[in-house]
Amino acid sequence: MADSRNSGPQPDNQGNASPAPAVTRAAAVLDALASSATGRLTLSDLSREVGIPKSSTSNLLLALEEARLINRQGSEFTLGRKLVELGAAYLGRLDEVQEFYRYCEQAPVLSGETVRIAMLDGLNVIYLARYEGHPAVRLTSNIGDKMPVSLCAVGKALIARLHDHDIEELFPDDAELPVLTPKSLRTGAEFKAQLQTIREQGYAFEDEESTTGVVCLAVAVPTRGAHGPSLGLSVTALKATYTPEQGAQMVKELQELAHSLGNPMG
Repeated sequence: MADSRNSGPQPDNQGNASPAPAVTRAAAVLDALASSATGRLTLSDLSREVGIPKSSTSNLLLALEEARLINRQGSEFTLGRKLVELGAAYLGRLDEVQEFYRYCEQAPVLSGETVRIAMLDGLNVIYLARYEGHPAVRLTSNIGDKMPVSLCAVGKALIARLHDHDIEELFPDDAELPVLTPKSLRTGAEFKAQLQTIREQGYAFEDEESTTGVVCLAVAVPTRGAHGPSLGLSVTALKATYTPEQGAQMVKELQELAHSLGNPMG
């Protein structure tokens, strides 16, 4: 939510630099609502977030509401259902997502597990799809959720593919990382120490670093084309029942699926 200490709108640097300021401001409104802890913001909140007067923000919100991109609930605004339709249309046209579901349904091991496909987005991953084969592991990320790369196996697997100088810029040794559990990695140095092992063994492992009692294994998908998305696959298991033998089978099937997604012609 916007900082209540701000006395008025901040300079609209995004809009001024944009070739289409109204579109940039509309995107900023949607981002603010998506990032809100409650999913609800008032006109005043959004005016501060976007950095324009309330009158201009009100007109922007009216246009977004008419397009069903946001909903008005009393004095507050939330994201609209039209965004679900747009997201579903985007995912429905990703061949990788369709193949992901097909493979998981017939895989001997993964068909009974919780499996996800995610895309790298800066210092986060965004989960694009989730196959529910294990109803006991449902406290992990949902479709559309973002997770810092240092907190999840799939994030580690995707960062491990980057060049060392890029990793160094993103994660200097003294960088403070987000923490969710006592086992979360806390510094850039700790994070980078795991990357060479990930490169050597071909997969990443997360040991209760985002959720207590849950472990996760992940692999990166070979990039399809020069400008293809950076995708990764992960499988989640309960630590109480997880075994290294089970993990080896999971990784084998994840790697088979990754190869299929990255090399559709075989």
